[in-house]
Amino acid sequence: MFFKTSRILPFLSLALCVPCLHAENWPQWRGEHGNGISNEKFIATEWGGQEGALWRLELPGAAGSTPAIWGDRIYLTSADNDDLVLIAASTDGKLVWKEKVSTGNVKVRGDEGNWASPSPSTDGKHVWAMFGNGVLTCRDTEGKEVWTIDLQEKYGKFNIQFGMTSTPVLDKGRLYVMCMYTGNSYIVALDAATGKEIWKHVRKSDAVEECEHSYASPVIYRDAKHEFLLAHGADYVTAHQLSDGAEIFRCGGLNGAGQKYNPTLRFVASPGTGDGIIVVPSAKKGPVIALSPDTKGNVTNSEEGHLWRMPRNTPDVPSPLIVDGLVYLCGEDGVLTCVDAKTGEQYYSERVHTGRHRASPVFADGRVYMVSRSGVISVVKAGKKYELLAKNDLAEEISASPAISNGKLYVRSFDALYAFGKK
Repeated sequence: MFFKTSRILPFLSLALCVPCLHAENWPQWRGEHGNGISNEKFIATEWGGQEGALWRLELPGAAGSTPAIWGDRIYLTSADNDDLVLIAASTDGKLVWKEKVSTGNVKVRGDEGNWASPSPSTDGKHVWAMFGNGVLTCRDTEGKEVWTIDLQEKYGKFNIQFGMTSTPVLDKGRLYVMCMYTGNSYIVALDAATGKEIWKHVRKSDAVEECEHSYASPVIYRDAKHEFLLAHGADYVTAHQLSDGAEIFRCGGLNGAGQKYNPTLRFVASPGTGDGIIVVPSAKKGPVIALSPDTKGNVTNSEEGHLWRMPRNTPDVPSPLIVDGLVYLCGEDGVLTCVDAKTGEQYYSERVHTGRHRASPVFADGRVYMVSRSGVISVVKAGKKYELLAKNDLAEEISASPAISNGKLYVRSFDALYAFGKK
């Protein structure tokens, strides 16, 4: 029997596209696109507690780092007593290898974190992991060391109150590392293949005391016209050229805002990015500023480049999520605020779940996923109207942001790694 080619091609195209819905990687903290958004469909919404997991892999110790996923391999950093380790697991929940990278784990503020807080990243051929003591390593997919450097030895001893938690961002063969602490503030671009420095930019600021310390991570902004790195901390958000680190713009007005300066207003949440918008959080119920990527120069005391400003109720730790013209701000207290990305108009502000929220929200298939420190994963329908779809309680402490890949939601608690999806 013979068919015309024109009839066969649509069916072939459909057949080829269906697997693509479940093939997106999650190569670093905020996913493939650096914005917390997954394009995958049919992600689990409601599964109850631990018994609803596809599998549970016990981990050697606590950490707040997000898994990096490529193909059938998952990479995690973790504490293992005093050791700092890099772990590889399979997407069916089996341990593949565990390699010791460094020693000297330190717990921060009791239950707040440790030296395994920064998240790893991968390109499918190599894995990069940084720890709170400044050790940054590159390994191949079997755990063999390619290179390792100590940022404290190379650039100066860290002087930061609660430890270096910033996660380097991997982009086009480079690792961009941001360190801000008392006595030193810099951004460095490294060749991901060799660890060699490409450029270093000293980031100037007039911040004082604890405000000199940043726990945020660098973010890449990219659209059809723009491509730059965002650095957040020490009272300012700044944008930098990828070629040499030169500053493009800076915006302050995040601390004090005409009132008394707060010497403890350290930044933890990183900026959120969307098409034509950069959403800049602050801390401790302070302001949120939306900036245009066309911004140039110092706009701290100018309205130039400002799209809108929300005077209060910034997320303190979770980073903003921007999807389909809406900005989602997850407060540490579990209040989810939804505003219009163009105008800043507020559509709702609802408490999703009581208790602390340290993880950044993620999006997939029309749903926003929020994770509380107590282990409750709340699922909210995306849109201008608030609708809580489900609450799932793992009953384990969680500070890591979730990851989405292979048609599954991956959640890392202080005790274990979980996968949720269709059985």
